[in-house]
Amino acid sequence: MAGAVAFFDRTYDEALALTREARDYIGGQGASERRAMTPDAMLVASCEEMRLTARMTQVMAWLLVQRAVHAGEMTRSQAAAKEHRLSGQDACLSGPVAPEVELPARLNDLLSRSRNLYERVQRLDATLDG
Repeated sequence: MAGAVAFFDRTYDEALALTREARDYIGGQGASERRAMTPDAMLVASCEEMRLTARMTQVMAWLLVQRAVHAGEMTRSQAAAKEHRLSGQDACLSGPVAPEVELPARLNDLLSRSRNLYERVQRLDATLDG
């Protein structure tokens, strides 16, 4: 069990750090980059930033439920209820609204890392069915 908790803690720490990184990008560098874009590119970047936010919101919500289970605040069966499962697959896993080359490199990096994390958490969520 200690190995599972360490794995969970690392995943939680990674997700929290990525959430903060995304927040800082969207409010800082991303805002500056959007101002220099064409209106169409700005719309695409804004849509992808919303996807990034959705992914991180879903991942953090799921991880907080798992943290509650580890702390004894929820049972595993409660955590397996539909309302506590990872959701948002349609938005979080759909393809980009435009080719990646149209987006700033930093945003592409955050999108890639957030998708990888979302997919990893999705696999963990699927284990609740077994």
